[in-house]
Amino acid sequence: MPRQQKPWISLDQQLELLKSRGMTVDEPQIARSYLEKLGYYRLSGYWYPFRQLSTHFNQELEIPIRHDEFVEGTHFRDIVDLYIFDKRLRLHALDALERIEMAVRVDIAHLLGEIDCYAHENPKCLHGHFSKQVKKKGPAKGKTEHQLWLEKYEKAIWRARREPFIEHYKKNYAGIPIWVAIEVWDFGMMSMLYSGMKLQHQDKIAEKYGAPSGHDFSKWLRSLNFVRNVCAHHSRLWNINVLERAPIPDYEHWRQINNSRPFFYFCLMQKLLAVISPNSTWNKRFDCIVESFPEPQNNAINASEFGIVDNWKSWPVWGLK
Repeated sequence: MPRQQKPWISLDQQLELLKSRGMTVDEPQIARSYLEKLGYYRLSGYWYPFRQLSTHFNQELEIPIRHDEFVEGTHFRDIVDLYIFDKRLRLHALDALERIEMAVRVDIAHLLGEIDCYAHENPKCLHGHFSKQVKKKGPAKGKTEHQLWLEKYEKAIWRARREPFIEHYKKNYAGIPIWVAIEVWDFGMMSMLYSGMKLQHQDKIAEKYGAPSGHDFSKWLRSLNFVRNVCAHHSRLWNINVLERAPIPDYEHWRQINNSRPFFYFCLMQKLLAVISPNSTWNKRFDCIVESFPEPQNNAINASEFGIVDNWKSWPVWGLK
C-alpha cells in the first residue's frame, strides 16, 4: 500500500488551519511573517502544549492524548512569546557552554601535554578501555573508542587544513601538539577524549570544578554536549526531555531537581562558571530570562516544565541572595 503524502498548504492556509482549531490570530500579517521566517513545523513544537489534552484508558493504563484543537484562549502571540523566551534561553546556554568548552579543553591539553605533546594520539597516555578494548559488533566492529575518536579528529584537521596554524605545524613539526590540536575539537570531541583519559587524570580535572569524581564529571560533560547540540541546531530547549542524563550530585538542594529537565543543566553550567568566570553576571542574566517566562491567560504552560523549583535563587550555587 502506497504511503500517504502530506499535502502542501500556503501560508494563508496555515493561518486558517490554526484559526479553525481554535487559535486566535490577532495580527494576521505579523503571524504570517513568523510562519514565513520560522516555519509551521518549528513553531508547532511551541504550540504543542497549548493543544487540548485528554486521557484515554487502555487496559487500566492512562494514556494522554493531545488533540488538534487548542485550549480556549490560545493566541498566536503566546506562541511567539514562548519562542522568544526559548531563543533567549538557548543563546544564554551557548554563552556558558562556550566558556566551559574552552576551559576544559585547556585543562586536558595542559595536563596531558606535560606527559606527551602528542598524548591525544598516543594510546599509552589514555585509559585501556578507551585505547585498547575493541568493539565486538556493529559498524565499528574491531575498532577502539580511541580509533573512532582519531577518525573524527583527522576529519577536523582536514576541514581546518587551510588554517595558517595547521599549515605551519604540518610543515615545520612532526605533528600537531595537543595544546594546538584542541583548537579543532568541538564539545563532543573534547567530552569523548576526557572520558577516555586515565582515572587519575579525570579526577584531577574534576576536582578543580568541584565534581564528585572524574566519572561524574565525564557524564556532566556528555549531558552538556547534548544541551549544546540542541542549542546549536536551534531546537526547542525550554521543556525538552534530556536524554543524556547526568548524575545528580549529593549537594544541598540539588536532590530537589529533576535531571531530565533543562534547569538541572543550567545549574551545572552555573557551578562550572563559578570556577571559570567567578565575576561573571551570567547568573543574574539567567534570573532575568526566567522572570520573562511568558504567562498566557489560559495557563496552558508552566515554568515547572522547564524543571525550575521554588527558592532556587537562594541556593549557594546561584549566588543571587
